[in-house]
Amino acid sequence: MTSKSPSASPEFSVREFFARFPNDDACLAHIMEVRFGGTRFVCASCGKESTHHKLAARRTYVCANCGHHVNPTANTILHDTRTPLVSWFYAMYLFCTTRHGVSGKELQRQLGVTYKTAYRIGQHIRDLMSKAQGFDALLAGHIELDEAYVGGRRSGGKRGRGAPGKTIVMGLAERNGRMKAVVIPNVKADTLREVVLKNVEKGATVSTDELYSYGLLTGDGFKHGRVKHGAKEYAYYNYRAGETFHVNTVEGFWKLFKASVRSTHIQISGKHMQRYLDEFTFRASNRGRVNGMFDLLVGAL
Repeated sequence: MTSKSPSASPEFSVREFFARFPNDDACLAHIMEVRFGGTRFVCASCGKESTHHKLAARRTYVCANCGHHVNPTANTILHDTRTPLVSWFYAMYLFCTTRHGVSGKELQRQLGVTYKTAYRIGQHIRDLMSKAQGFDALLAGHIELDEAYVGGRRSGGKRGRGAPGKTIVMGLAERNGRMKAVVIPNVKADTLREVVLKNVEKGATVSTDELYSYGLLTGDGFKHGRVKHGAKEYAYYNYRAGETFHVNTVEGFWKLFKASVRSTHIQISGKHMQRYLDEFTFRASNRGRVNGMFDLLVGAL
């Protein structure tokens, strides 16, 4: 791969994007590369390794040996789409390069499509981000846990945890690593414990605030440290464990997420909250490799 490819370059500018993907044929060739390793591979029909040539004006490649048709976009969100592939790729690029997310109205303006189409593209890309994350892998090392309340308002426009319509979410941040966030029904001990056991490797070190519901973690074999925000304690070093306990990383994530909801999306319903959480945790987990993010999304097709 040349030095101008997104995987090799530390930055992937808009100019570089359109230089690499000037038209639908270039996008289709990239999907072909990701799915089949190029245009020369073993044909599923004749069983022979042969070169596949693209048909003019169609999103189809043909086996040079037997004439079998291969559609690179089959069984993907791009199958039968009437929106240009360049628009889909550019939308994925926007999702990878932003910090605060991309609204449907912004996609509508950038892509020149209807709002309905822009909204659908955005939701499909969020699903791709969820698929590309690899949620089966457990978080390990030192994990920060913190719950938050998103959305909703008190009567009179006041905000707060007691406001109706809020969605409860829980974040799990691996120190200098991956990030996960899930919607939860409540902050009871059994609920939080279930999320931790499902997502965190046994024996890991865990930082939380003083919420009583986290008290069961020590009994499950985790090295558990609490910071007492009520006493204005935000970090402390435990000499016996040799660890600094705090939840600053995950709290910083929630600060960015809430600010992004207010500024970019205005409001997110609880029904779609998990999609948006997956979008933001995907970027948080892959920060520092914007180009890698884009290739992960294309690979998730």
